[in-house]
Amino acid sequence: MVQDSATPTAPPGGAVVRVAASGLCRSDWHGWMGHDSDIVRFPHVPGHEFAGTVTEVGAGVDLAWLGRAVTAPFVFACGDCPVCRAGDGQVCPHQRQPGFTDPGSFAEFVVVRAADTNLVALPDDLDPRVAAGLGCRVATAYRAVTARARVRVGDRVLVIGCGGVGLAAIAVAVAAGADVIAVDVDETALATARSLGAADGLVFDDHLADRVHELTDGGADVAIDALGSPATARTGVLALGRRGRHVQVGLLPPAAGVAQIPMERIIGWELELLGSHGMAACDYAPMLDDLSSGGLVLDALLDPRPPLTLEEAAEALPAMGRTPSRGIRLIDPMA
Repeated sequence: MVQDSATPTAPPGGAVVRVAASGLCRSDWHGWMGHDSDIVRFPHVPGHEFAGTVTEVGAGVDLAWLGRAVTAPFVFACGDCPVCRAGDGQVCPHQRQPGFTDPGSFAEFVVVRAADTNLVALPDDLDPRVAAGLGCRVATAYRAVTARARVRVGDRVLVIGCGGVGLAAIAVAVAAGADVIAVDVDETALATARSLGAADGLVFDDHLADRVHELTDGGADVAIDALGSPATARTGVLALGRRGRHVQVGLLPPAAGVAQIPMERIIGWELELLGSHGMAACDYAPMLDDLSSGGLVLDALLDPRPPLTLEEAAEALPAMGRTPSRGIRLIDPMA
């Protein structure tokens, strides 16, 4: 349901951003389904991927932010705790999240807390439609591939799930010089993965791990589960070769069930099992440099359909659980 509400004001240390575009993400669907019932309370405004312009700043915030084109991570770090001071705001123990703990970006305006910590200035040549996906899917994929998986030239990388995160991970891994195997259940998604440089596209089934071992002559160097299910998490681990690295990006809320991870394989083959949860604002610079230089091209990640209105988004959000992804679907709150 779409309704009018008062324009938010900037809290001390925070800022208000006028939203130019917002992404419709599977994480929003998890919130809608009640998988985050410990933090989401209805009525509620979803949305955690956005780009826009700073219209107001609160006490203590640098006035230079006013009028700047910005984005922000989906984790609003507090900026003051030891974890944040170490540069790991993506796992801040005091974090807030738009669209979950706080009202989100499926609105004309959104509040960014700890603005000097969390706002990210955008390059002048970066389209807000592309920037809107940076806060969750692209930034998450970028850090998962470059920092957590440590993908190198020649690595054989398996990406399970060709939605927004998965396609972004493929683009980043290809840019890093990896040989990528994309996995999905939808042929259209696999076609998009191939257009981004994936060398192979496989349909997910119970025999996927065996096929990956045959295709790579021993298993993948890296597996990235960008979907998030007990079956995909287990398969990613089993598809690895010896001393491989599995990065779990797709959410595995308790409601999804327990993933049966083969710990005997992890021990015997010295596998690494890693989580990846977004990216702190302080780490955005290399990604933005890659975008500006053309080393990383994200246009193909955008869903080709026109941006949704807020009314259309209210219908599209609950439908995400039964419709295949075509990439990052955008919302124009002003339409």
